[in-house]
Amino acid sequence: MRRKLLKSIKRVVIKIGSRVLTDANGGLDHEVIGRICDDIALLREQGKQVVVVSSGAIAAGRSELGLMEKPKTIPQKQAAAAIGQTRLMRAYEQALAPHALKAAQLLLTSEDLESRQRFLNARATIDTLLGFGIIPVINENDTVVVDEIMFGDNDNLSALVTNVAESDLLVILTDVEGLYSADPGKDPDARLIPLVESITRELERVAGNSASSVGTGGMATKVAAAKKAGKNGVPTILVAGKREGILSAAMRGEEVGTLFLPSGTGLNRRKHWIACTLKPAGRVIVDDGARNVLLKKGKSLLPSGVVGVEGRFERGACVRICDMEGREIARGLSDYSSGEISRLAGHKSSDIEALLGYRYADVVIHRDNLVVMS
Repeated sequence: MRRKLLKSIKRVVIKIGSRVLTDANGGLDHEVIGRICDDIALLREQGKQVVVVSSGAIAAGRSELGLMEKPKTIPQKQAAAAIGQTRLMRAYEQALAPHALKAAQLLLTSEDLESRQRFLNARATIDTLLGFGIIPVINENDTVVVDEIMFGDNDNLSALVTNVAESDLLVILTDVEGLYSADPGKDPDARLIPLVESITRELERVAGNSASSVGTGGMATKVAAAKKAGKNGVPTILVAGKREGILSAAMRGEEVGTLFLPSGTGLNRRKHWIACTLKPAGRVIVDDGARNVLLKKGKSLLPSGVVGVEGRFERGACVRICDMEGREIARGLSDYSSGEISRLAGHKSSDIEALLGYRYADVVIHRDNLVVMS
C-alpha cells in the first residue's frame, strides 16, 4: 500500500526536529545533516520537489553562546536563534553544495500565515524557489516571535506548510522509530504502530507528551501535525531521522516508522487555512436547529439560528461556532462583528437592514467560509 501511495508524490515537506539535528553536546550534528541532504538530493534526482521545515536554530545558538541548558527567557531564546539560524543555514548550504543544490531561508510567524495576502505571498515564494530548483528551508522567526504570534512548535508549522506549499506528503524526522502503543522508555511491551488509518482521541491520549532538552514538541505535537495535514488530504510518515538512509527508505515505501493516512476527503486549501491556521477571535452560539443544518446540510449560518456571542471581534474574523452545550461544531469567517451579531441574534435575514441600518450579507457566516469541525 505504501508504494502505491508514494508513487504519485510530487512535492514533499520534510520536518526535521532539533533532537535529530543536534549531537550529544547540543551542537549541530553535521554528519546527520549531511546524510539527510544526501537523501534530499536523491529525491530531487527522482523528480520530487522538497520543502524543509527545520528546527535547530536555538539549539545551535545555545552552544555558540555557551549555555549549558535550553534558554528559558524570551531574550535568551531570541539571541540564541539570531546567532544559531546563520549556523543552521550554513550547515544546509555546505551539505547541499556537493549535490549542486542551493538552500533558501524563509522565516515565518503565525501572523504571516493568518493574513491571507501574506499566506499567498509565501506560497508564491515557495513555488518560485522550487521552480528554480532551490530547497526552501523554513523555520519560525524566533528572533522576533512572542507568545501571541507563535506557531507553538515546528511540528505544527510543518502541517501548515503542507497547505502553503500545496504538498502531497509530510515526513517528520524525529528521535524515535515512530508512534508506539505506549511510551517505549517506560513500557517494555510497547510496540511500534506501523499504520494509523484514523487519529482518534484514544490515539491522541496514547501519544501523550514528552520533554526535550533541545526541542519544544513531543509525540503529541507530531500526532496533532499529522491530523492537521490529514485534513488537507495529506498523509504523514513519522520516522527516526538519525538513521542513515531513512528518508530514502520511507520514500521507497519500505515499512519504516508510522504512516498516518488522511481521514476522508481533504478540505480545499482555503478551508484548511480557516480550520487550521487562523486563531479564533470569539464564539458564536447556535441553537439545535442551526446545529443540525450546519452539520447535516452544509448550509450557511443565518442570524435566526444564533442565540449568543462570546468575545469581541470585527467583521471578517475567524470565530468558533458552538452548540448550546459549548461544543465547537464549526469554524468560519464572520460577515458581521460581534456587536452586530448580538443585535441580529434570533432575527430573520430580512430584518438585518432594519436592525442595523445597512446590510453586508444575508448570513452571519457563508458556507464557503465555514468548516465543520466535528
